[in-house]
Amino acid sequence: MSPSVDTVDYHTAGEPFRIVTAGLPPIPGDSVAERRAIALGAGGTATNPRPSTLDTVRQLLTREPRGHAGMYGGFVVPADDSEAHFGVLFWHKDGYSTACGHGTIALGAWAVDSGLVEAPADGDARVRIDVPSGRVTATVHRSGGATTGITFRNVPTAVSARGVKVETSRGPVSVDLAHSGACYASVRAADLGLTVTTDRLPELTALGREIRAALADHPATRHPSDPLLSGVYGVILHEDLSEDTPSGPDQRNVTVFADGQIDRSPCGSGTSARLALLAAEGRLTPGQELRHESVIGTVFTGRLAGEHPDGVITEVTGTAHRTGEHRFLLDPADTLGTGFLL
Repeated sequence: MSPSVDTVDYHTAGEPFRIVTAGLPPIPGDSVAERRAIALGAGGTATNPRPSTLDTVRQLLTREPRGHAGMYGGFVVPADDSEAHFGVLFWHKDGYSTACGHGTIALGAWAVDSGLVEAPADGDARVRIDVPSGRVTATVHRSGGATTGITFRNVPTAVSARGVKVETSRGPVSVDLAHSGACYASVRAADLGLTVTTDRLPELTALGREIRAALADHPATRHPSDPLLSGVYGVILHEDLSEDTPSGPDQRNVTVFADGQIDRSPCGSGTSARLALLAAEGRLTPGQELRHESVIGTVFTGRLAGEHPDGVITEVTGTAHRTGEHRFLLDPADTLGTGFLL
């Protein structure tokens, strides 16, 4: 790796997103999806990539003392073609994901803040980003020269199964599955005897990992056209905060993703999955919004934005804020190397 790695850090509704701006080795490939496959390496998986110079950078940024087990971020790479502004490889402590809504929101803010994409003082700027699951858009809303919010338009979201029975240590539960750039499994927390609160996080995390493992070979977790998008990425444990109103549902969730990582935000692409499932249940119609709260109380709002042959089009709105700029170093004499995870 390079002698130093430069980053700009944001948080989206409490979930970190670390953007690498300098210090990356070359990342070969003709598309973002191909670059991700190369990053995983021959025989590597999404949560167990093969060793490489690039993966050393990921480890450096997600492990203590420079990061932590909840760290998330992205490597900015060239777009697939001239219609997008740039591409990104999303990463976390375990490997590389195919989609990240909260990261897309942060990248939209960064693209405008850095001057990469021109934005009006009042109005909207659209930032087009190629991600491993396709092309997404972050619409950055501006007023008085300041960013007031960012709306993430996702790739099409499709419900792949409803009412899948899964055995857990707390008994059988019913699971709904949807593909929204990654495959998400939705479970009612109450069916596990739990509430979505911080004091129940150890139990929620353990059960999220159980459910993900139990669904490893389920046919509904397979993407219809791209095997690299297959497999459950996140388990969404959700609850209703109130009765549905004419404006739409009000829910709280915690998403357990990868190997037991907790999303501090309401989960951007996970919100897309929830929108598609609520629409399939008849609880969300065009013109209504889902108020989606995280386990720490931050909020995204989501809505249906249209139909597509591959599913529904969804939009998710939230905020992102810059938290710092960093230059990370790896001293060759440091016996901890890229660091450790607790």
